[in-house]
Parts: sequence; structure tokens; C-alpha cells
Amino acid sequence: VIVAFIGGINLNCSQNLEVNIIDDNVTLKWNRRDESVRNTTFSADYEKPETDNWIRLPGCQHVTGTECSFSLPVLNVFKEIKFRVRAEQGITSSWCEVISITPFAKAQIGPPGVHLEAEDTAIIVKLSSPGTKDSIIWALEGSSFLYSLVIWKNSSSVERRTKNVYPRDTIYELSPETTYCLKVKAEILVLRKVGVYSPVYCINTTVENKIPRPENLDVSVKNQRYVLKWDHAFANVTFRVQWLQSAFAKRNPGSHLYQWKQITDCENITTTQCVFPQNLFLRGIYYLRVQASDGNNSSFWSEEKRFDIEIISIIHPPIINVKSTSDSLRIYMDAPQDSENEPVNQHVPLSYEIILWKNTSNAERKILENNRDFTIPHLQPLTVYCLKARAHLVDKKQNKSSIFSDAVCEKTKPGNSSKSWLIAGICLGLFALIAVVYFVKVLQKAITYVFFPSLKPSSNIDKFFFGAPVK
Repeated sequence: VIVAFIGGINLNCSQNLEVNIIDDNVTLKWNRRDESVRNTTFSADYEKPETDNWIRLPGCQHVTGTECSFSLPVLNVFKEIKFRVRAEQGITSSWCEVISITPFAKAQIGPPGVHLEAEDTAIIVKLSSPGTKDSIIWALEGSSFLYSLVIWKNSSSVERRTKNVYPRDTIYELSPETTYCLKVKAEILVLRKVGVYSPVYCINTTVENKIPRPENLDVSVKNQRYVLKWDHAFANVTFRVQWLQSAFAKRNPGSHLYQWKQITDCENITTTQCVFPQNLFLRGIYYLRVQASDGNNSSFWSEEKRFDIEIISIIHPPIINVKSTSDSLRIYMDAPQDSENEPVNQHVPLSYEIILWKNTSNAERKILENNRDFTIPHLQPLTVYCLKARAHLVDKKQNKSSIFSDAVCEKTKPGNSSKSWLIAGICLGLFALIAVVYFVKVLQKAITYVFFPSLKPSSNIDKFFFGAPVK
């Protein structure tokens, strides 16, 4: 304990220094050691990370209480920062307590900003991230916030609904001309940080609109097209349908991605359904909404229908193209075609199951392939083979397959055996010819030896003569 003596009075330092951080707001708290000492003030400083420079904290100089608040300095919030406090009375005491913290680890999430707009049976909720627009502590966490909302009728706080919402979202299935109250909190799951609830906000829903909003949106796939259906109580109205891409746009409503787009085939239609091609959407998550109009008045937008391309899409059977060789079949899996003979754009990884059999046999052979272009080898020449195939979705989350395609039959070409026999025959003929020539030569030599002997005397005839050799 550090004690300063001023005019014979023990100037006790502060103790139990605490630091609390909510968003970018920091509060230092401490206790007095001696409440009897009057006219004592306190001051606090902070030290920049990895330096020895102590800097005075604005708002924390010569305070008479036991706490002070200030905005987080512009620092690296992931580095350790030190705070210190001292007691003062005329002549200041020594610094009596120092505490070290990492702001980001210590920080708590404050309440989000809340703005409400009322409709007849719904409330539009617009949320802003905790902290200020130029927040230091959450500068990298803007898109990581998840929001939880609690809503209830003002006349009955018992009937509460808890709902996870996006920064811009709508609460449906409410009563018109009714006061509702709600509160919202933010959290970051990956950091296991849960914020505090916002203050309670209340708003009155409006008088019920002349034209009710479309209800019960449903999306299905038929004949390689999406079919959106809905219900509506009125006749003699027209409808239009809009779409929004991805949950990312929902989490970041201020970005350029948050733009609802009109479906061209679903504008000013009089039926309660709309059909549009699958290739309108790429792989991902989408939202659809419908609005009704009688020419003079329009309904509020329907509840947004969320659908995932990978989940709702039907896997279509492939089109099989076959090219035969002598002992193999070259296979190419082509994408199916829609009613306008356009390829269906299936934006998912697929594998293929092929069933192969001889046209004269019921024995089947199963082949699994991950490629669209492959060869089935080791087949018999001049044989008709038939095959059919189906596609499987390559995804651990789903187990989805197409139906089998129509069977395709193809005859393999003549094999290489005839050429082998031809070559063998030529070789055999050459061998026979060589044998005949050789036999003729031997026979000719024998005939010549017997019937046409040579007139040259034998080499040992000289021993029978006693004189000089006689030519």
C-alpha cells in the first residue's frame, strides 16, 4: 500500500481498480481507502501498447467520485493496454494501482440501434450494429452480429415471441391497430459474446390495408422450371414477384447487393402462380416476395419466401451420347434440355451411375463415374450393348438422385482379330513359299548330282600315278 502524507493527513490511494468496456465506452472504477479524507480527487492515465508513454485520459482528471468514463483510445484493440489511478489532495500522491487488459477480450456487446416502421399486420425492424458508426472495437465484426428479438402486445406482456432477425427484417402475423413492444440484443457466436438487450420500443400497427398481402408462398419444380404459388383473397387484381439473392445481403442491407429485382415473367400477371426458368438463379440462397395491385392501390409485400437452390432443385437424368470402337464405348453425359431445347443449368457437382448390359442378355453391370466423359473398355466387338444412367448429387448434406435416363444401345465395331488372322495368313504363306523354294533347290541339287555328275576327277586320284601330275 502506498500512502502519501499531506499536512499530517494520510492520503490513502485508491484500491480494487476495475475496467468495464461496452462497445467503445470504457469505465474505470475504484474504491476509496479512507472515506473520512475530504477534498480528495483522482486522476487516471493509460499507457500505449509496447511503449513507456503514459497519456492522460480525458474525462478522468481530478474527478471527485470513484469512477470515470471515456471513449476507447484509437489503439490496436488486440494489444494489451495499461491503466493507472492516483489520489490527489493539493499535492498528488504516487500512482497507486496499475491494471493491464486487452480491450477486445474485455469488451462487452452493447444494445443495437433500433428503428421501427408499422404496417397493418407487420412491423418492419431496422437494426444498426452496436457501437458507433466509426466503432474501433467492432470494426471487423459488422457482418458477424446475429440479432435476437422479443416482441409482445403492450396489453399482454405474457404472450411473448422470440425470433432471430436480420438487420432489416419484418415481423409478420400481427394484428392491425394494436400496440406492440419489443427489445433486441446482438451476439457474436464465434466469440461467444452475448450483448445486453436494447431499451423497450413500442409502436402501433396501422389500419388494415384495402388490399391484403398475398399469403402462403410455395416454390416447387416442374418440367425443369420453378413454379411459385400463393393465395390471395381478391379477384381482379394483378401481381408482381421480386427476388433477392443470398443471406449475405440480408446481413448487410446497406450494401449494393441488397436490391430486390423484378422477375420479368412475373410482372402484371393475373394468376396466383408464376413460372420461370431454373437458369434464372445460380447456386445459392434466394428470397421471393409478391405484391398485389388493383391499379389504384397496392398491398404490402408478402412475407418473404426463402429457398435454397440445392435443396429445392430436382436432379435431372443426363442425356447419354455414345461413340463405339472395336472393344469399347466412349460415353459423354450431357445436360438435359428444357422445353425450348436449351440445356438445363445444374449448378451442383454430380456423379453418375451407369447400368450396362448386352442386348441379348439380362446380366447387368454397374459402373460409377465422377466424370462426364469416360470410356468403358474390354467389350466384345460386333456386339450390341445397352446402357442407362442417373445422376447423384455430390453433397454430404443431401442424398438426392435423378431417375434413370432412357436406355441407349450401340453396336461395337469389328475387332482387331480379322487383321490378326490376315497377318498370320500372310506370314504362313511366306513361310510356305520359303519352304517350297528351299525344297525345289534341294531337289534340283539331287537330280543334278545323280543324272549330271561333274567330270572333274577326284582330288585323291594322283596317288595312282608314279610320275608328274597329269592334267
